[in-house]
Amino acid sequence: MTVRTRFAPSPTGFLHIGGARTALFSWAYARHHGGKFILRIEDTDVARSTPEAVQAILDGMQWLGLAHDEGPFYQMQRMERYRQVIGEMLAAGTAYHCYMSKEELDTLRAEQEARKEKPRYDGRWRPAAGKTLPPPPASTPVVRFRNPQEGIVAWEDQVKGHIEFANTELDDFVIARADGTPTYNFCVVVDDRDMEITHVIRGDDHVNNTPRQINLLQALGAPVPQYAHLSMILGDDGQKLSKRHGAVSVMQYDEDGYLPEAVLNYLARLGWSHGDEEVFDMDQFVKWFDLDHITASAAQFNTEKLNWLNAHYLKLADPQRLAAEATRRLARQGVAIAGGPDVASVAALYRDRAGTLNELADAIHPFFVPPTPPAEMCAQHFTEAALAGLDALRARFVACAWQTSELGQVVKQTAAEAGLKMAQLAIPLRVALLGLPQSPSIDAVLEVLGRERVLARLAKVLAA
Repeated sequence: MTVRTRFAPSPTGFLHIGGARTALFSWAYARHHGGKFILRIEDTDVARSTPEAVQAILDGMQWLGLAHDEGPFYQMQRMERYRQVIGEMLAAGTAYHCYMSKEELDTLRAEQEARKEKPRYDGRWRPAAGKTLPPPPASTPVVRFRNPQEGIVAWEDQVKGHIEFANTELDDFVIARADGTPTYNFCVVVDDRDMEITHVIRGDDHVNNTPRQINLLQALGAPVPQYAHLSMILGDDGQKLSKRHGAVSVMQYDEDGYLPEAVLNYLARLGWSHGDEEVFDMDQFVKWFDLDHITASAAQFNTEKLNWLNAHYLKLADPQRLAAEATRRLARQGVAIAGGPDVASVAALYRDRAGTLNELADAIHPFFVPPTPPAEMCAQHFTEAALAGLDALRARFVACAWQTSELGQVVKQTAAEAGLKMAQLAIPLRVALLGLPQSPSIDAVLEVLGRERVLARLAKVLAA
């Protein structure tokens, strides 16, 4: 059997962190078993689905690198197929027309609630054995599924274990509205059958849909997939995940300066584990991934852990890639890099110090835009002795070899000759060049910044 999984988001909003984890687990399971990963856009909620949301989902999947093997398939493009199956079910007697009006349904629900009963359809239009009721005049029916009235529907959930529902708890739910449009549970079943889905990995908010979908599949004579329902993700504070702790668009993580491999590594550990392993790439994750080690309890989002992972991956990232990311961010600030230092060389200096790509871009910024240190910083660091040392440095920088080892020696010698400690000259030098009292090794900063820029920035400070 070829394993076939699917990720089936509704384009009524962005791809958030919970959906991304579902997509990752579905993708990894298919990859682990040499199967196929299908992307399906469930866009039948016409009032709430938007092209922008569809694009946000596609962009998020692409950014994460979760490539699908088939699709994307759009449910709105499969309406004829759904109508065909509904016709087949009506002919087979596994579905029937229901002419109950909205007013009748509202009255029924009110009566049931008054009796403290679970609101449910009472089956009044369900055909008796071999008989159907005559339709009332001038009314348009819905189509309801003829759910079994006896026994149970059960499955072995790959995360939650044995789950069962009594069929008496499941009413004859609507599979096509009065205007002919099919409903969610019906479309999902037809799609899963047609696309030969073998494993459905999704959030546990779908557990109550599963018995209805299993009964539908069995009525259609279709194989029932294996189900794995993932528990919800809680925020750092143990509350339901919201915008303030992670339930934002996946692309917001890109905007905030996270690397996709850090987000993926973090998501992989959000409710799944392989021993004590914390850091691993997607190739290793695919080799390890199974459904047995997904926890049935809610996972808790930990921003500090995500930040730690992101800093870790920044340290390992290729400087050329970091340069491209920083350049994109600097361009949004109107900073041009043409004619400036080599961005990759600057990125290599700061990748051990930055927690995000945005922090990296901020650190690179003063290499391209001459700083204007605040007055209080200048007063603190540009003492008479420090300015004399900077002036002596400028004279030596004119002719010395422009390489790290030589530049470091020049700074040390100049400080010694001026009777200054190394920090008493190096910190004012940093403020003059970058507008900050801290930086990577000053000799490396000097080499990357370049002779002309160093001399020009020192001249500006000394002339002030």
